[in-house]
Amino acid sequence: MSVLIGGGTGFVGRHLTKLLAENGLKVTVVSRAAGPNKITWSDLQRTGLPDGITAVVSMSGENILNPMKRWNESFKQAVWSSRVDCTQSLANAICQATNPPKVLVSMSGVGYYKPDPTAEYDEDSPGGDFDYLSELCTAWEAAAKLPSSVSCRQAIVRSGVVLGRDGGMIQQIYWPFFLGAGGRIGSGAQWFPWVHVADVAGIITHAIINDHVSGVLNAVAPEPATNAEFTKAFASAMWRPSIFPVPGFVMNTVYGPERGKVILEGQKVIPKKTLESGYKFAFPDLKSACQDVSQMLTITSVSGS
Repeated sequence: MSVLIGGGTGFVGRHLTKLLAENGLKVTVVSRAAGPNKITWSDLQRTGLPDGITAVVSMSGENILNPMKRWNESFKQAVWSSRVDCTQSLANAICQATNPPKVLVSMSGVGYYKPDPTAEYDEDSPGGDFDYLSELCTAWEAAAKLPSSVSCRQAIVRSGVVLGRDGGMIQQIYWPFFLGAGGRIGSGAQWFPWVHVADVAGIITHAIINDHVSGVLNAVAPEPATNAEFTKAFASAMWRPSIFPVPGFVMNTVYGPERGKVILEGQKVIPKKTLESGYKFAFPDLKSACQDVSQMLTITSVSGS
């Protein structure tokens, strides 16, 4: 198989590219700059899908929690366009292809589900209509929807907070925890829908290579956890205390209330259909995930010192 990945140069994309290659799949990435095994978004719009593509993955997206970016209308539009418009470009290319790929897998997020302290969500639960981020997920998923006239299997992967050494949340919190200054965020009681980066890549690969997999798959670990439980597990894996909470107003000041709620509020999400499809999680529990990430971080810290 030959896979085209839209946005494959980011944190999750790098892991996915490596895993696909390990499984004998050829990978071409759509990015802003051309290079070996890459095409640009302009190339895609001008000439369509490269020859021989049998699977397409849409995972492009501006980092919502980039603390260097102010949460204003300009940045919100960039976040929206990087997801919805890029996914629409890939869907359009599939529709125009003489020989469409066998499968389209598109990313989305658990922000689709409304934060709630007691509700439990699976892939059939309603959502997608209560705030900017949920509406973004709805539009993102709609952009990936192909007409019935196109013979192409479709899957949507709704990801939780992705844990990994070389990107995402862990890079932002590593040093406070390493210095013993880590702790829960806000009350800590909010749900923290997490997943190891190896499992996000694994679920996407699972959807690509298995013809029976389609529809929505929640990319969250099967062991739900609160923010307080996560911080305790991560600190324990690093042999550090977790006694310095971060007040909620700090998150709202840094990120703005509209995206601060991504951290201060959360959803209890279950990967019901993901498990039913036959996927086996590499890191199903918080302890194993935190130990894996902290061990890699420790090795990196020691070797770089």
